[in-house]
Amino acid sequence: MPMNVVDIRANLNENINHAATIIGKSRDRRRVFEAIYKGKTTVKTVDDIVKETGLSRVRVLQEGGKLSANQIVDKTSKDNQTAYRKVEIYSHHKRKVLSIVDNPENSKRYPTKQRPDVSAIMYTIRVPGKNPKIKPITIDDIDSFKRVRKVTTIDDSLRLDKMLEKRIKAGLKRVIGETYSFKDWGGEKNDLYTNKIVLKGKRRTAAFAIKGRATKGTLTPKKMGKNGDQIERLVGSSAQIFLVVYHGKIDQSINSQLEAFALGKSMSGNTIYYGTIDGNDLNRLYQAYNGQFSTSYKY
Repeated sequence: MPMNVVDIRANLNENINHAATIIGKSRDRRRVFEAIYKGKTTVKTVDDIVKETGLSRVRVLQEGGKLSANQIVDKTSKDNQTAYRKVEIYSHHKRKVLSIVDNPENSKRYPTKQRPDVSAIMYTIRVPGKNPKIKPITIDDIDSFKRVRKVTTIDDSLRLDKMLEKRIKAGLKRVIGETYSFKDWGGEKNDLYTNKIVLKGKRRTAAFAIKGRATKGTLTPKKMGKNGDQIERLVGSSAQIFLVVYHGKIDQSINSQLEAFALGKSMSGNTIYYGTIDGNDLNRLYQAYNGQFSTSYKY
């Protein structure tokens, strides 16, 4: 017999609303539901339900099957015929279920995780210190990459989707002037960390997340890290600038996540800069600093 997997304690209101939705406006289904849950008998045979409702055996089997398929009753056997067993949660809350069937507006009395009670008291939380400041930036804003400002035509013949991540990282390091090595490991917060990048005439600390040829298609958060948490870990780095670099299109959801985490980090009062370098901008960077991305270098 299949096991009923209704989670009573965690999802009580979900289950009540679920049962009411399944019963819906079907009079026959309601009659079968009421017949099964009427009285103290735990298991009712099809004959019992036919006698109670006046419906045909076929109709009882049809509606009983729908209730069983949705785990509102358990299908079993008794006296060599199909029977249905009550599910404990609905034995105790049958009236609540039927009240919603009679009047769907009553479902508001039972808020769920998907439809929470929004009649909560609103509080204003004030964070001490300066107002948070975040600023989106592009590759053209960064002084360390200033040559890209002169690259206005994109060379479509460049196949940056074939470029190794370590080659992209090595090229960025040379353009920025970073000389220290960064070895990848499973718990790293960033792919490149440097305090030598220059933005708005000032040297600042930056953290990069770099996605190379191993990643395909449009870059979305779920493609960033095993658990889709790479942006969160990136902004967890001790830096002022956070950049995501990819050889192709970057979905707007990446910018949204960067913005959200940057806002949280800026609560300390420091200005946080964030942005992306997509395939077009990486192409421009490659054209402007072609020699720095040369395959003749050891990575």
